[in-house]
Amino acid sequence: MADEEEKTEEPSGKKIEKAREDGNVPKSPEVVVFFGLLVGLILIYVLFTYWVDGTGRVFHQVTPYFHEEIGRKDAISLAISIALEYFLLVIPLFIALMIIGVAGNVSQFGFLLSSKAIEPKFSKLNPITGLKNLFSLKKLLDGTLLTVKVLTAFGIGFWVFLSFIGELTTVSLFPLFDQMRWFKDKALILAAILLLFFFVMASIDFAIKRYQYFKSLRMTKQEVKDEYKQMEGNPEIKRKIRQLMMQAAMKRMMQQLPTADVVITNPTHYAVALRYNTQKERAPRVIAKGVDFMAIRIKEIAREHEIQIVENKTLARELYKNADVDKEIPETLFQAVAEVLAYVYKLNKKKN
Repeated sequence: MADEEEKTEEPSGKKIEKAREDGNVPKSPEVVVFFGLLVGLILIYVLFTYWVDGTGRVFHQVTPYFHEEIGRKDAISLAISIALEYFLLVIPLFIALMIIGVAGNVSQFGFLLSSKAIEPKFSKLNPITGLKNLFSLKKLLDGTLLTVKVLTAFGIGFWVFLSFIGELTTVSLFPLFDQMRWFKDKALILAAILLLFFFVMASIDFAIKRYQYFKSLRMTKQEVKDEYKQMEGNPEIKRKIRQLMMQAAMKRMMQQLPTADVVITNPTHYAVALRYNTQKERAPRVIAKGVDFMAIRIKEIAREHEIQIVENKTLARELYKNADVDKEIPETLFQAVAEVLAYVYKLNKKKN
C-alpha cells in the first residue's frame, strides 16, 4: 500500500502545464548570473571608449574648481551636470542587464505570464511554516552551495588580481588614457576567467534545478489513473452515455421504419429495412437494421405497416455488414438491391 503512494511516475504534460500556469517553472539564478557576466564583458569591450570619454568630460568640468572657491549655485549646477553625465554612462549597462535578466529566464522555461505566482497567500504568513522553511535541509544546502560559490569566485578573482598587482607601480606612471586601457585589458581577463567559472556553475545548477523540478512533480500511480479518467472521462459515465446514444438512435430508427420500401431478411437472424426515394435520393438508403431480437422487432413493425419482407440470406448479411443506418448502400450492392426493389414494386402494383 505504501509503495502505491510513492511518487514514482514521471509528471504528465497536463501536470507540467498546470505548474506553469501557477508560475512553478524550473529556473536557475546561476544562468542569469552567467548571462549577466557575459553581457558585462561585452559591454566593457564595446562601451569602453564611451565611458572614457564621459569620464574625461566629467574631469574637465571639475578641474576648473580645483583652485577656486565654488558657490552654492555653481555646486548644485555642477552636481546636476555630473549626475546627468554618469546617468548617461550607466544607462546602457542598466538597460542591458534588465534585458538579460528577462532573456536569461525566458531561455530556461520560455515566455510565461502568470499572476498566480504573485498572488498573496495567507498560508505563507504562518510563522511555524516560515521557520520550517528557513531551517529546512534544502535551505541549508542552498546556503552552503552559495557560500562555496561566492568564496570560490572571490578566491579566483583575488588570485588573478595578485597576478596583476606587480604591474601597478609601472602603470601608475602612465597617462590617464593608458591607465584606463590597462584596466580594461585586465578587467577583460578577470571577467573571462570568472565567466568560465560561472558557466560551469550555471550548467551544473541548471541540471540540478531541472532534476529537482521534475522530481517534485512526480505522480503516484493513482494520480496518473485519476488524471487519465479526467482526460478520457470516467468509463462508467462513458458507458452510460453510449447506452443513451444507442437508445436514442434505436428510437429514431424505429420512428423512420414505417417509411421503408422493403425489409430484407435471412430470414431469422438479420433484418435490414431499405427506402428508395427516386426524386430525393441517389441510391437506396438503410432505414433500420438489426440482428436476433431487433430483427424480429423490425419485421413486426414492417408487418404492421404492410411493408414487403423479402428473404435473401446473402444480401441481408452483406447489407448488415457493409451498410450503416441512415446511409446509402454501397455501390457493390446496387444491382442486387435493384432486383429486390423491382420485385417489391411489382408485388405492390399487383396488390393495388
